[in-house]
Amino acid sequence: MAIIVDKNCCVGCTLCVPACPFAAIDMVNGLAVINDQCTICGACIEVCPVTAISRDDEGTECEVCTPESYSGVWVFAEQRQGQMLNIAYELLGEGKKLADTLNVPLSAVLIGSGVAPMAKDLYAYGADTVYLVEDKELELYRTETYTAAFVSLVKKYMPEIILMGATHIGRDLAPRVAGRLVTGLTADCTELGIDLDERILLQTRPAFGGNVMATILCPVHRPQIATVRSGVMKKAAPDYDKTGSLVREAYRSREVKVRTKVREIVKEMGKVVNLEDAKVVVCGGRGIGSAAGFALVEKLAQKLGGVVGGSRGAVDAGWLPSGHQVGQTGKTVHPKLYIACGISGAIQHVAGMQGSKMIVAINKNPAAPIFKVADYGIVGDVHQVLPLLIAALEEQATKGAD
Repeated sequence: MAIIVDKNCCVGCTLCVPACPFAAIDMVNGLAVINDQCTICGACIEVCPVTAISRDDEGTECEVCTPESYSGVWVFAEQRQGQMLNIAYELLGEGKKLADTLNVPLSAVLIGSGVAPMAKDLYAYGADTVYLVEDKELELYRTETYTAAFVSLVKKYMPEIILMGATHIGRDLAPRVAGRLVTGLTADCTELGIDLDERILLQTRPAFGGNVMATILCPVHRPQIATVRSGVMKKAAPDYDKTGSLVREAYRSREVKVRTKVREIVKEMGKVVNLEDAKVVVCGGRGIGSAAGFALVEKLAQKLGGVVGGSRGAVDAGWLPSGHQVGQTGKTVHPKLYIACGISGAIQHVAGMQGSKMIVAINKNPAAPIFKVADYGIVGDVHQVLPLLIAALEEQATKGAD
């Protein structure tokens, strides 16, 4: 299927150019020309006053367009300036389960410049094949360049499932790829599975403010695309004796219309908190009362060798930076020890920490929902309980030193 322009009928009125939501029409020598940004949405057809634009439906019922002709599970191996993100390894672990269930290979897509050495790590974490697209134009992420490279691979090799991280880049790239391929996308999945009878990806995510868990299907179109937040899936142990095949594909820069240019990358100054990989997380909520109150939370985290997290209420109040937020709209964590201080336990927050091995809750309200998911609960004012915990840890440390 494609959008075609009859050059004999086109009058060069340019009405189709602003009507296209994807900037997929260029005016060349006074005539409309469709470029590779086209998603076949048909907006241009509706506004053309001389019916010079039409949709070519020839071949839409061919075998190559059926779901059965797509095969394989792909993971977008997201890297930034030569550093692979943990989410790539987490998705390979989950992708391996899906691929084994479907009895198909697991592949990783690696896009960038000078990133070929990273392929060995992708093999170690489960990839059977790495599709590599390298070019100087791909050194830094830009929507147009990465979309063109990714879509070109999909059209050639036709995977049935694509997994991407719900990162800043993944949340930008995934919908653009889905739109270009005219298929569905489920964002921020917390669980993935396979309906073997129909060979459909079961994509589960919170809906209606986290009050229900919805399982979303894409039964007709392929590939099936899902994004997953960092920390939701667990990465498998790497096997560096494992090898795989490397498939290099060229990036056709002349065919890509790029409207953006990266002039400079300015990194935000400030303390970086790695909640997803922390073994201990001490999290504060509205019950802490103020930004100053978080001094106790920080001290307890320091004594335990952990990091500080916050509920959405604490972050919205300005007591903590957004990078510390745990929950459905923040980060998902699964530490060995999670201490909830002054957190009521809204379902949106619980969605981001319920995978913790041990949960300790401190709240003065004995009916707080957080106690339903906690392994241990302390009913009391956090401003009284935390100093006692800190003192006990200090006493223990002193005895250990003696």
